[in-house]
Amino acid sequence: MIHREDPHKQVGYLQQCLSNDKKPIGLFLGAGCPMAIGADGEAEGPLIPGIDGITKAVRHTLSNKCGHLLKIIEEQFQKDGRTDANVEEMLSYVRSLRAVAGNDSVRGLSAEELDRLDVEICKTIHDLANRALPNRDTPYHRVASWVDSIRREHPVEIFTTNYDLLMEQAFEECRVPYFDGFAGARKPFFDIRAMEEDKLPPRWARLWKLHGSINWYHDPTMGVFRGGANEEGLKRVIHPSHLKYEESRRMPYLAMIDRLRAFLKQPTATLVLCGYSFRDEHINEIIVQGLQATQTAIAFALLFGRLADYPQATELARRRTNLSILASDGNVIGSRVSTWLEKDAECVDADSGRWVVWTPVDPTDENSKRTAKFQLGDFALFGEFLQELIGPAREVVEDSNAE
Repeated sequence: MIHREDPHKQVGYLQQCLSNDKKPIGLFLGAGCPMAIGADGEAEGPLIPGIDGITKAVRHTLSNKCGHLLKIIEEQFQKDGRTDANVEEMLSYVRSLRAVAGNDSVRGLSAEELDRLDVEICKTIHDLANRALPNRDTPYHRVASWVDSIRREHPVEIFTTNYDLLMEQAFEECRVPYFDGFAGARKPFFDIRAMEEDKLPPRWARLWKLHGSINWYHDPTMGVFRGGANEEGLKRVIHPSHLKYEESRRMPYLAMIDRLRAFLKQPTATLVLCGYSFRDEHINEIIVQGLQATQTAIAFALLFGRLADYPQATELARRRTNLSILASDGNVIGSRVSTWLEKDAECVDADSGRWVVWTPVDPTDENSKRTAKFQLGDFALFGEFLQELIGPAREVVEDSNAE
């Protein structure tokens, strides 16, 4: 007998967890989230491309500016049996070679050439990710409104692997206070003690950027700070991996990862992941270890598209009963892989909705059974889901002096 799960039951669990003002709640926003927003507010293309689009842009930039260096890197990947390397793998590779090169060269690349590759890759990432939200009715604004909707015992913690400033923009436009590990006004500095002591009020959201940010820079004299667009000659702090390439630039990454680890140690902690593809093995390891150590913690991964497209997520959830994978056509719940419920055509009208839709098993037969399609892996719909939990959208104040 084929086991099928009821998607409405999972929607109900999410509603209960995200409406709770007692439990520690965290959201994990992956690279798929900006792709749910059109570049001009319409569906003509993503605001920020995914990893494949960024990789293509980086290859194009390197080909135009330093094609001979790109060729060397590509040849080395081929020798190592690695094909179709994405931008994060390229940047990790460049930095690992740079750590070995010292003041000399390695694999046909000098230290100066490796530094140039690092700068060009990060600059291209910056140019692609340095986008603003097109309006004030986006999923990010809905996340911000939900964060600020009720008084909580624990602060909402937002974890993201994205380099962009979209969540910061939404928090500020919705007037939601947040702490991201930096303190100061002119050149905010990275303050690990403030992160560890965490004495801010619960109404302040926590924003932890696990892979760095386009506005983080490293100065050899003052360490890591948050700056503007005029920080010429300084290296951007973008972490595509956990390689130990330089202690001072590595510190924010380790501190941010520690926040994810500490969050999952809390009893009854709930982590909801959206837009994350589970391709980062180090982050996967932190999540699995945290769920294993804290049996009362739970995680829901909302996946966009088919379950078959996420083999890493499926395998992880088969090992952890408190990690639920919810894709459009199937799921892994309680470590069991299954599909969604099917119903007779005449029974689905009352169940139709935005979060779950019912499609014919046989499109040519209008009387065939309907199978459920889970929709919350779409970040745009997830934003609407959060908005529905708190009621009508609150008005964003335009005038900074308005009461």
